Amino acid sequence: MARMRYRIGVMFSTTGSYSVVARSMLNGALLAFNEMNAGSDTIALEPVVVDPTGDLARYRSLSRDLLKSGIRHIVGCYTSSSRKEVIPCFEKFDGMLWYPSHYEGFESSDNVVYTGAAPNQHVLPLVDYLATRVGKRAFCVGSNYIWAWENNRIFREALAARGGTVLAERYLSVGDTEVDQVIAAIIDQRPDFVFNNLIGTSAYAFFRAFRDACRARGIDQAAEIPVASCTLSEPELPEIGPDAVDGHLSSSVYFSSLNSPENAAFIAAYTRSFPEGPVSSADAEASYVAVKLLASALSQAGTDDARTVRAAVADQRLRAPQGEVRIDRQTFHAWLTPRIGRSVADGQFEVLLESREPIAPDPYLVQSSPRFASAMRSPLLKVVQS
Repeated sequence: MARMRYRIGVMFSTTGSYSVVARSMLNGALLAFNEMNAGSDTIALEPVVVDPTGDLARYRSLSRDLLKSGIRHIVGCYTSSSRKEVIPCFEKFDGMLWYPSHYEGFESSDNVVYTGAAPNQHVLPLVDYLATRVGKRAFCVGSNYIWAWENNRIFREALAARGGTVLAERYLSVGDTEVDQVIAAIIDQRPDFVFNNLIGTSAYAFFRAFRDACRARGIDQAAEIPVASCTLSEPELPEIGPDAVDGHLSSSVYFSSLNSPENAAFIAAYTRSFPEGPVSSADAEASYVAVKLLASALSQAGTDDARTVRAAVADQRLRAPQGEVRIDRQTFHAWLTPRIGRSVADGQFEVLLESREPIAPDPYLVQSSPRFASAMRSPLLKVVQS
């Protein structure tokens, strides 16, 4: 019996200010395509890869072109602004976006499956960690778009519910590397930590300049004013540079240093397939997961009709590199395993805390609202190392 063949769009900005992470996402998706095509007797998937270059208008036009060509499913987008830009195209042409990145939540579309972390899986665990182990006075920085605006809002409410406060917020345009004024304000305020929502080249410039400015003033930045993020990942650490790479906190559902048979196999296959890098990341793993779940749903559905595949994906279970992943039938977000990591000099993260089990997605924070944090049960994070 001949295999059913489907064309699948793959849309990541592998050039532009956040290209390092996007290239790791493309690698993760392509690895899953290769594994699926080598191991399936029922379906074959042809990836159709496009590069929007970080330009929102190109995201919109490329999505439209792919969907009008008959493609029903696209794995792609990193930034929330790009996702927001393309969703109307998917709704108009009845396609499905498989969005493989952590995001700020407060969104629901019948045309999106979310395989990255929702805010209760990355922001709230980070607030718990910082408020109990680091301090309660925060300075927030971010790239000037919806991801940072909303993440800082959630963070501010969650920290306030734990008796903390945000001293100030500052925003830079995506790609802006003039960070000296922001850093001067941080050092003047001397917060307990910085909550960072800068992305791409803006983030790398900030980490370098902040470490240098603190060092010049005799401040041990990693110990006295640590930087905590929900975005920082392994392929970005070399971009920061060896003089400022260590001691940064990251809240994520995946780190490449995880010790499990599934992750060891994933890292080995990823490294063989992409020896020139960039190395894997949480968003690369989420892209890998998205293609794997899409392939399983297509196989079960026997068609690439978006509604039929969407219904089928909620029946799938995957032993992913991070642990078990499944799609929640009510929200079409993923059950994922929260973790807190700290960067080390060799370009990896040491895992400090992790959940005992996958956590249900709560994109609207209905079950875990920061406003009512004192009455809520926090994610069950266990200490891995201190």
